[in-house]
Amino acid sequence: MQVSVAHHPPNTAVLVLRGSLDIDTAPVLKANLARLVDRPAPRVVVDVSGLDFCDSMGVGVLVTAHGRAQEKDGWVRLAAPSGFLRRLFDTLGLTDYLALFPDVETALKD
Repeated sequence: MQVSVAHHPPNTAVLVLRGSLDIDTAPVLKANLARLVDRPAPRVVVDVSGLDFCDSMGVGVLVTAHGRAQEKDGWVRLAAPSGFLRRLFDTLGLTDYLALFPDVETALKD
């Protein structure tokens, strides 16, 4: 999996993921997200448009990061999920907890 980060004011980061998010690559995402949500009022948009696979470990990392961000009056949002990823989050009942947006630009708006 490839991960890149772009910072946007105010205090917002866009994390772009490409490839597969699974048990082998989840630690890389966890480390990147931990750094980003360890700020005051963190705002992180995770662009998942380039993910071709996501397993339960990947979902867990995203959900945990959102919970940590909320504790600091921030959030983690997912942008451009594939149909598979959208159905996965819906099936798990997570769409009310972790917001899904059609694209990065929409996710960046308050």
